[in-house]
Amino acid sequence: MTEAKYAKPSLSIVIPMFNEIENVKPMVARVHEALAGYQGPWELLVVDDGSTDGTPQALHREAQEFGRHVRVVELRRNFGQTAAMQAGIDEARGYLIATLDGDLQNDPNDIPRMVDHLIEHDLDLLTGWRKNRKDDLFLRKIPSRIANRLIGKITGVRINDYGCSLKIYKSSVIKQVRLYGEMHRFIPAWVAAVVPPSRIGEIVVNHNARTAGESKYGISRTFRVVLDLLSVYFFMRYRARPGHFFGSIGLALGSVSSLLLVYLAFVKFFMDEDIGGRPLFLIAIVFLIASLQFLTTGVLSELISRTYFESSQRQQYVIYHPDDEAPVGDDDWATPEAPANNPTGDSQGA
Repeated sequence: MTEAKYAKPSLSIVIPMFNEIENVKPMVARVHEALAGYQGPWELLVVDDGSTDGTPQALHREAQEFGRHVRVVELRRNFGQTAAMQAGIDEARGYLIATLDGDLQNDPNDIPRMVDHLIEHDLDLLTGWRKNRKDDLFLRKIPSRIANRLIGKITGVRINDYGCSLKIYKSSVIKQVRLYGEMHRFIPAWVAAVVPPSRIGEIVVNHNARTAGESKYGISRTFRVVLDLLSVYFFMRYRARPGHFFGSIGLALGSVSSLLLVYLAFVKFFMDEDIGGRPLFLIAIVFLIASLQFLTTGVLSELISRTYFESSQRQQYVIYHPDDEAPVGDDDWATPEAPANNPTGDSQGA
């Protein structure tokens, strides 16, 4: 399949869902309404993250009704939103990949507009900005604003809304990034490790209040963001040279320890004072031992890093190649020639 046949590139829409049975039918319907005029092939991948309320059964019913372009990916248990999003990205076949939440707070009608913006400005990632959020002020908005500023300052990627799941990626870029833990909040920062920040954009999108189901987020996620941010900072700057991180700390502690020991030696041998019971002597020794430990850890981490890159055949660099769409059968896509609301009677699950 080539872009010459269609006016727009192929698009995969990835939606992770967990216990959202009430939102399944309206979500699938709204996606089809939003993409009804999309002049290109597209598919909808819904990833069920181990739901226990009948969500996967409801998804398969929708897939059977709408056709093979609606694909259901079922995880065996609840692995979390990041893992579910990664599973959908791995299964996606489109030139572009869009992600959004399955609670209908993200508006699927924003997707065509975001695709146009990404293509027009030649971006690799376009993230949504929920400028007028319909969430609780103290539990959601204020912690989110603090987290966004903190993440932007530490990572160097200035985004107003890191937490918005509505994003459009070039498949060739996002598939070079692996998401673990709860790292979906830091996707722009991870992408910035592959492409320059100038190729990451942001656009204002609609945001709706939740009308069905229960929110999976709470104030406790603020503390998890801080811990995850430390990991992001380390991997963005020191993944290929961890010895510099631990070595810098070791050298700093060693320098302080050396200065203290020189001072204590002067006090001992030139002023003839006893230093054995001084707290400063104990601090100097502790700093010296800590310095040796950090330096040793730096050497070991360098060995581990080299082993990782060599064994996994991963490189420290990324080479740019012109993007090509993977050829797939027309029956597996919703296209202008085969409207999305024309059921084929066939469903596809994974």
